[in-house]
Amino acid sequence: MPTPSAPPPAAGALPGKRRSVLLDLAFLRLWTGATASGLATWALPFVLGLAVLDRTLTATDLGLLLAARTAGFLAAVPTAGVLADRHSRRGVVLWAGLAAGAAAPVMAAGLGRSVLLMAAGAAVAGAGQGACRPAYQALTAEVVDADRRQQANAAMTLAVRVTTLVGPSLAALLAVFLGTGALLTGIGLLWLVAACVPGRGAPRAAADGTPEAAEGPAAGAVRASFLAEFAEGVREARRHPWFLAGLGALTAVIATGYSATGVALPLVSRDEYGTEVVLAGALTAYTAGALAGALFIARFRPRSPGWAALAGLAAYGCAPLSLVVPVHPVVVMAAYAVAGVGIELFNVPWFTAAQREVAPDKLARVSSLDFLLSYGLAPVGLAVIAPAIDAFGATAVLAVCAAVCFAAPAAAALAPGARTFARPPDTTATGLRGKEPAR
Repeated sequence: MPTPSAPPPAAGALPGKRRSVLLDLAFLRLWTGATASGLATWALPFVLGLAVLDRTLTATDLGLLLAARTAGFLAAVPTAGVLADRHSRRGVVLWAGLAAGAAAPVMAAGLGRSVLLMAAGAAVAGAGQGACRPAYQALTAEVVDADRRQQANAAMTLAVRVTTLVGPSLAALLAVFLGTGALLTGIGLLWLVAACVPGRGAPRAAADGTPEAAEGPAAGAVRASFLAEFAEGVREARRHPWFLAGLGALTAVIATGYSATGVALPLVSRDEYGTEVVLAGALTAYTAGALAGALFIARFRPRSPGWAALAGLAAYGCAPLSLVVPVHPVVVMAAYAVAGVGIELFNVPWFTAAQREVAPDKLARVSSLDFLLSYGLAPVGLAVIAPAIDAFGATAVLAVCAAVCFAAPAAAALAPGARTFARPPDTTATGLRGKEPAR
């Protein structure tokens, strides 16, 4: 059972003077690897889109490849969560990165020759991406001490936002000089960096605080099945009602607000404003807002971190709300900037709380559950929102999306422990008193 959390510091308070996590070589290696994996993950659909523009691929081919990548991601996330808790997290990062790196030249070889070969490579690349997510999340807790994890998580998410902001221009520039095959090979090199640069973390402890070997069971011990070990991670998640409620809210916001951004925003930009400037400006404002939010939360410690994080998550509702009725384009961009700030005010405390509260020997499995539900269900929202707009109209659908974005975090804030993102003292090690909040 994890050690009970200390009370949160006063609002705005900072921990005692310690060396910045940005000066820690072990974290910088981890950050470099995570940044490379994030850039490679983002770059693949963009580069495949360039192949559609030069008619090497068709739009149908692109859909097949992205579906194969998503399938690989969803299959690998729970498996990697078990492996990262069963074995070395560093080892999982290594093999996941090597697999994704090897998939890139396979896709390059199939470009213009075999879509099925490219689909196989895309599935492996998606599996590598999915396997890295819970392993990197758990490895952060091993590399960085508890007092500096919020700063470390903020630095991680800053890297993601910077690559999103700078990446399109860089990829477009490289495409002038390099073909799509060469760009795919470059993605493979990024995955090699993600695989090889991070170092090994400190030995982790078991749930009772005793040291635990990272390389398999003791001699003569019988290993439980993958399904049984993943079920242990689910049981660990159930011990934290704030986590279940927050994950339900996050999943709802991504499935509605993210879908509104992905589908409705381009439609509104075209039909209401007659220009793509609103689309480009809103997405840029969102990324800029997220950068500002990550910089802010790296230093700020709210008095009620859970409620503050859930309020930030609810701010995503401003994005679909700004599209309900015609407003000045600046209002839409400002709403997306607020949504960007809010999502990082949620993300950083959320990851930090999971690293603090979840039993160390089950952290990767709980993280895999997080990614599996929140990101895994996003395609469902994307698939549903367009037919819903056709059936009920954009105004009604966007209003419902905004209402869900506001209501789901508000409901999650009522869960035990939600105020501080910490397990309340009246829960037991085997379960929760009373009824668990619904996902």
